[in-house]
Amino acid sequence: MIQPADRLSLVSEYYFSRKLKEVAKLNAEGRDIISLAIGSPDMPPSPETIETLCENARKADAHGYQPTVGTPELRKAMAGFYQRWYGVELDPATEIQPLIGSKEGILHVTLALCNPGDKVLVPNPGYPTYTSLSKILGQEIVNYDLLEENGWQPDFEQLERMDLSGVKLMWTNYPNMPTGGRATRALYERLVDFARRHDIVIVNDNPYSFILNREEHLSILQVPGAKECCIEFNSMSKSHNMPGWRVGLLATNSTFVQWILKIKSNIDSGTFRPMQLAAAKAYENSDAWHMQANVETYAGRRKTAEEIMTQLGCTFDPTQQGMFLWGRIPDSYEDVEVLTERVLHEARVFIAPGFIFGSNGKRYIRISLCAKDEKMKEALERIKKVF
Repeated sequence: MIQPADRLSLVSEYYFSRKLKEVAKLNAEGRDIISLAIGSPDMPPSPETIETLCENARKADAHGYQPTVGTPELRKAMAGFYQRWYGVELDPATEIQPLIGSKEGILHVTLALCNPGDKVLVPNPGYPTYTSLSKILGQEIVNYDLLEENGWQPDFEQLERMDLSGVKLMWTNYPNMPTGGRATRALYERLVDFARRHDIVIVNDNPYSFILNREEHLSILQVPGAKECCIEFNSMSKSHNMPGWRVGLLATNSTFVQWILKIKSNIDSGTFRPMQLAAAKAYENSDAWHMQANVETYAGRRKTAEEIMTQLGCTFDPTQQGMFLWGRIPDSYEDVEVLTERVLHEARVFIAPGFIFGSNGKRYIRISLCAKDEKMKEALERIKKVF
């Protein structure tokens, strides 16, 4: 009898993969579910981005294999993006690695920096892939708490009390997903100091710094010395409305980039050249495009999401950032799924229960802003009729 690899017993099917099958079944039955669960931008990239893709895809010589390191045009554009928005200087030839999305980067960084049995610090709540990929690759998960009373930032006193022997990586994600906790310069400074004193590599996942953010855009690489002990992911999925394109980057020192490239070059090949050239063009989007796509559009949806939260009796921090709204459920509910399942089956709206992000999320729900204004408002009206 053929059996699967033992590692399959360490993980389960991704919650959204499983739940979307149920939603598809309900839709097939005519239930017309409105999904406010997934963070997949529903708006298109800029017209210039699409035109660049089409123009280059028509060229006869554009369809061959591409270098794993990425085209010079894309690497230069990525470095320019960091200089323009974060004031961070990066060598496009040695300090940037294009990625087929940040999820791929989690795999490659872990393979490059961790042996089986090494420990990794993972936030609770946090992006589930930090945990699942580490389990698959044989690392020991050490959770650190993110709590509402601390603004969803790490408790550094708690971290210092922990047994940090054998810890190689620490995953961070600001502006935070799922909680919307904001990045601050002081937070990044403390993380860099923590990393340097304990010989731990901080990997900061930073795809949300443009969403609902009219203020300064922050990167952990702005902190002096961060490049030596930190890796930052950035993604075009959220900031440039390109989730299906699978274009992201990691930025760090040249040594880490070479280690990661050694892994990556044995796993995949370079992205389609016209897509890389179009992504490079997208990095030139105007300030006005970013304001409209990343701030104004989501601001209107956010107001509706706040009304939904209030209608459900949930409380939330109005200063949170990102393309979700995170809220605490009323104490009257024994379990968050009692609420989310009622919303799904009675109001026909799909929202995410917070427990999928870790035990510290079990009293919370998350509402995505990735739905048209009319769908958001219809979801509100459906919920009003039930609640």
